[in-house]
Amino acid sequence: MKPSISPNILAAISVIVGNENLFTSKEDAITYSYDGTPLHSQLPEAIVRPSTKEQIGELVKLANKECFSIVPRGAGTGLSGGSIPVPNCIILDMSQWNKILEIDQENLTAWVEPGVITSQLHQAVEEIGLFYPPDPGSMNICTIGGNVAENSGGLRGLKYGVTKNYVMGLEVVLPNGEIIMCGGKSVKDVAGYNLKDFFIGSEGTLGVFTKILLKLIPKPETSKTMLAYFNTQTDAGRTVSAIISKKIIPCTVEFLDNTTIRCVEEFAHIGLPTDINSLLLLEVDGHSVVVEEEAAKVVECCKQNNAIDVKIAQTVEEAIKLKTARRSAFSALARTRPTTILEDITVPRSEIATMLEKISAISKKYNVLIGTFGHAGDGNLHPTCLTDERDHNEISRAEKAYEEIFIEAVKLGGTITGEHGTGLAKKKFLHLVTGYTAIETMRTIKKALDPNNILNPGKVFDI
Repeated sequence: MKPSISPNILAAISVIVGNENLFTSKEDAITYSYDGTPLHSQLPEAIVRPSTKEQIGELVKLANKECFSIVPRGAGTGLSGGSIPVPNCIILDMSQWNKILEIDQENLTAWVEPGVITSQLHQAVEEIGLFYPPDPGSMNICTIGGNVAENSGGLRGLKYGVTKNYVMGLEVVLPNGEIIMCGGKSVKDVAGYNLKDFFIGSEGTLGVFTKILLKLIPKPETSKTMLAYFNTQTDAGRTVSAIISKKIIPCTVEFLDNTTIRCVEEFAHIGLPTDINSLLLLEVDGHSVVVEEEAAKVVECCKQNNAIDVKIAQTVEEAIKLKTARRSAFSALARTRPTTILEDITVPRSEIATMLEKISAISKKYNVLIGTFGHAGDGNLHPTCLTDERDHNEISRAEKAYEEIFIEAVKLGGTITGEHGTGLAKKKFLHLVTGYTAIETMRTIKKALDPNNILNPGKVFDI
């Protein structure tokens, strides 16, 4: 175990960043002791807010010399424990790095600092007719740096892909304190190893992002949003497969089960019927003629797969209201019980109906309340257990339920996480997807770049 951070080390940190950027009170430590992941917390020994990449490099070099750990952190919205402190660590708070440095309309790119809030980037580029597609459910509070670290997805992932599809370049402080730039504005670049993609999704274990170059695209001309109601989850799941099989790629296909529908309606009051089994929120976008044609085909698919009814948003405001309600699913569910465990598994789209049936059966088997919603269009489901961490028996049943859900997802050709990351919460299940040899390969890479295990140790896997 690394020794505690001594007063002398704290003094050295203060010299690097300035005393005004070093926080050591218990109140500050408690604030940074947790993220969006339940059942995990740890007090850091200090919180540091660097202002330059050179300061970050010096902090990393000091950590190697004095054997303490550094845990990078953005907004703390992660759901796998990626930014939770570890023993004898400092938190590297990057939330103040919140500038959009450049929007290049000629090259359709944007340089941003890692602390930029995702929705603020959306607003900035859309005002000039451009579009940054990745839109995590927490987009109004999460940061671009965290999105890159976790390779976040979002509601528009089916058509537009996830964060990695829009990262063109990174400035990174390595675990030895050196600084590198990988990628750039060139659309084609195969010079050397693709280090950029190597860092995306590494959950803060291989480097600290200080600048991020993102790809932008033209903003879609128009869109059409629909709600389809179903009597069974199986019908909803089969509808998703049917839409894709007809070569239609909506930008959004979101699923909500009855538990989630009831919670969202109680929370948002948008007029959702609470007696239906499930619904799909669907949106197509693009040129107006194409949107009309694809929307008609989507409605037809829904009806052919036993949709009770299909509602089409008549105004932009109504469409925004429906999408905002979907984004509130987690918050709405969280009001039900004291502890909300939000997980994310992904299966091939053709297996969505089967996976939904298995989640329902597992919920009944272990007598736990699970509300399921998610990005059904790309097979990413969020089975969310509503529980109480003070009830140890119920928590034990929830853990067994999730283990079985992960196993069933992998059996169907899926994975244990589609966008939340492995972090602390799911590292014991990583072998189900990758196998032990692949994990050992990951350890080899980590040890080569970070031999002293300085950056975010204990996340993804143990050394």
